[in-house]
Amino acid sequence: MNSTVLSTIAATGFTVAFLHAAIPTHWLPFVLVARARSWSRAKTMTVTIIAGLGHVLLTTLLGLVVAWMGFQLDERLGRIFPWIAGGILLAIAGYYFWRQWRGIGVCHHSPPGGHHEPSEHCGHEAEAEHSHWDHELQESPLVSKKQSDWAAVSGLFVMLTLSPCEGFLPIYLSGVQFGWRGFFILSAILAVAALAAMTLLTWLTLIGLERFRIKNFERYEAGLLGTLFTLLAVLVLVLER
Repeated sequence: MNSTVLSTIAATGFTVAFLHAAIPTHWLPFVLVARARSWSRAKTMTVTIIAGLGHVLLTTLLGLVVAWMGFQLDERLGRIFPWIAGGILLAIAGYYFWRQWRGIGVCHHSPPGGHHEPSEHCGHEAEAEHSHWDHELQESPLVSKKQSDWAAVSGLFVMLTLSPCEGFLPIYLSGVQFGWRGFFILSAILAVAALAAMTLLTWLTLIGLERFRIKNFERYEAGLLGTLFTLLAVLVLVLER
């Protein structure tokens, strides 16, 4: 049963990390900045991977804090802990459903110099090849010719690193019962899934496959996360009774 639970948590974690990294905030700015600065595909992919590693590292460090706190609670509360973890997961799911219901299902931060706030309009742009990121980056020094490429690379790195995958943190909580082994497995899954989504979508967009309109799915991010955390909470509460 324990192996089944860990496998399910791992599969859920991969899905959460991949879907989160597939949201345009994790790859579209790299493509737009690269086009504005005439970067090669190789340089664009390298910058994307470097920024992705920063994103994964900060998320993992935050996950370490969550896991450590979970270990302490699990040691003190024993059989009660799965109920607490399940309740927290349901509360987080409720928050994401609320965001989706309010029409702010997009979960991202603005680039340096940008002032965009997520709203019900995100993902509903009329033209398939454009999104709010096209307009938002016009205000950012990332595409300014007055700034060096190094400034643009640093800005992209900071933008992504300081917007960790908060949706993955509850996954660490659900894996507390598996100790440090579970933590390292989930951290590896986070890295693989996030980097795979970022590099894949960046590459596909660079070679001209925007017509799939993947970026329009960003408006459903909160709803998808809410659904996944609800399922995970049910798993923790039912299988660990």
